[in-house]
Amino acid sequence: MLDTRAVSQEAVTQPMEYLTEIKVRGYHADFYGHVNNARYLEFLEEDRWAHLESKIDLKKWASLGLVFLVVNINVNYRKAVAVDEVLQLSTKLYKVGNRSAILRQEIHLKRSGETAADALVTFVIQDQSGRAVALEGNLLKEIEKIGKPAESAGK
Repeated sequence: MLDTRAVSQEAVTQPMEYLTEIKVRGYHADFYGHVNNARYLEFLEEDRWAHLESKIDLKKWASLGLVFLVVNINVNYRKAVAVDEVLQLSTKLYKVGNRSAILRQEIHLKRSGETAADALVTFVIQDQSGRAVALEGNLLKEIEKIGKPAESAGK
């Protein structure tokens, strides 16, 4: 697995592409009136899928027996989010290793631009045998459609 503790300044400052906006509803809130931590994971997943579907032919991957599989998520909760806030989410490729890669995701308050949460999401591409495949050749080119990584590990 890749070391997710090291975050390059370049990766943090690259412009983000927002594909997903979510209006926070009452059912997203917990007893304290703000978004429950588990909901952040759902919001992040929604944006990951939006990015993957917009840039990669996932049906083709499925026909080849390839599956996008999250193996680790590290979330930093930066600011409580209340009902009626509108969130903008972003996902970009952060680091690519030999058999795993990392996405950097952010959740921002649309009105103020403040960061509500950010996450590093480690994933692998699994084949029919259940093993992580090497991220090279055409598969690497497909993954890089999400964006060129800020860092390359082991390449």
